[in-house]
Amino acid sequence: MLFNSYEFLLVFLPVSLGCYYAISRIVNQRTAIAWLALCSMFFYGWWNPAYVWLMAGSILANYSFGLILSGKHRSRLVLGLSVTLNLLLLGYYKYTDFFIANINELAGLDWQLHNIILPLGISFFTFTQIAYLVDVYRGEVREYRIADYFLFVTYFPHLIAGPIIHHKEMMPQFSNKAVEQITARNITAGLVLFTIGLAKKILIADRVMVYVSPVFSAADSGVALTFFEAWGGVLAYTLQLYFDFSGYVDMALGISLLFGIRLPLNFNSPYKSTSIIDFWRRWHMTLSRFLRDYLYIGLGGNRKGPFRRYLNLWLTMLLGGLWHGAGWTFIIWGAMHGAYLCINHGWRALCKGRPSRLPESVRTLLYGTLTFMAVTVAWVFFRADTVGGALQILKGMAGCNGVTLPIKYASQWGELSHWLVQQGLVFDDNLFKGGKQIGQIVWPLLIVWLLPNSHTFLRNYEVTVTSFDETSRWVFRPNIVTLSIVSIVLIYCFSHLTQLSEFLYFRF
Repeated sequence: MLFNSYEFLLVFLPVSLGCYYAISRIVNQRTAIAWLALCSMFFYGWWNPAYVWLMAGSILANYSFGLILSGKHRSRLVLGLSVTLNLLLLGYYKYTDFFIANINELAGLDWQLHNIILPLGISFFTFTQIAYLVDVYRGEVREYRIADYFLFVTYFPHLIAGPIIHHKEMMPQFSNKAVEQITARNITAGLVLFTIGLAKKILIADRVMVYVSPVFSAADSGVALTFFEAWGGVLAYTLQLYFDFSGYVDMALGISLLFGIRLPLNFNSPYKSTSIIDFWRRWHMTLSRFLRDYLYIGLGGNRKGPFRRYLNLWLTMLLGGLWHGAGWTFIIWGAMHGAYLCINHGWRALCKGRPSRLPESVRTLLYGTLTFMAVTVAWVFFRADTVGGALQILKGMAGCNGVTLPIKYASQWGELSHWLVQQGLVFDDNLFKGGKQIGQIVWPLLIVWLLPNSHTFLRNYEVTVTSFDETSRWVFRPNIVTLSIVSIVLIYCFSHLTQLSEFLYFRF
């Protein structure tokens, strides 16, 4: 069930929300929490009912391990066993065919692939529960009721594509009496956030995606892409992923606010970053937090000298890439970002105590451009289905296959086109669509770089559990003008829900 679907907006959300507040008022909050947990399980089962039992079994097993770890029999062995079982479950569903295919390739075998269907959200609910178990072992978690734990894991706004929630952020909210009360502030902020997210998905991400698949499919097929074809496809994907992911995050935050529950911030204008370090503090923030707290620090962090620190950084990002998908392209993407981070930290150490001679505005532009280009190049591997396809695109971006323009410009530009042909430019049928495609790339980039993000726009409403200090002259104020604009955008998006497309992070 997609957030951007009629069945969700017209049936599931109104019924679950209305009954939640009715049960809270007529019965009690404990029963309302149980109702919301059941709704979340139904939401998950809509995709594939068979996997409801998989999730329920995982939740019961991990809750039981949590009880053991919080009692007298707490031991590192129990923790290791529980974490291992979670990783084995994730590994079986996500990586079995990947490993079989690579063993067949290396050893010349012909083992049959299992063609396992990946349960949606398994990466997110597995990491959520691993973090919970580790914190129970550390003594940072008190005992919770089984209904609270079920809702903690299954809570449907975050279930499929994050954020990866933390028990200390969510559990206290489930027992907070204030959550029972429906408020105009929460409803207003929730609807505005949801509308912004829906607009990002429908008006930007789904429109720019038409320029993405043809380019990457051609590259995976071995087609030699020219300069504008390659850059046009990669920049389109860079924006598609940004607005698709941030759109989902906004919608999840907005839906959760309707229930009076605040999720952690997961997306904070990452394309405004001026370093790769800054980028990973802004992109998929809850995943970065998990990788730092439970993997990087577990590997030793920076406690064992500079070499181990850089190695741990690189390994953490390598495994972060593998978490995103079972493929060498994801591993290479993770390795690239690991190398980026090592270079970034090394550069900072080298420049420490040496003030820059460049004006701050120049540094911001220079470092921001360099960071954006590094991230964009890495996205090539993240999107490509094969390593060969990614390399074909990079060759095109480097201009190795020449420069061509759409053939329609040959007649439109007259003598200029003849002169350009004499200079070596080719007019031909290609995958670059010219001015229309440039327009679909430029105006989203202006939104990314010039406008505030959603939580800054709604900063007066405290829409997340995460605190931040960003300011902007753009701030939402509920008046007839702003509410009319929101209503018009929502109605327009609602009328285009027939053109459904999944969110990109659903595949991870």
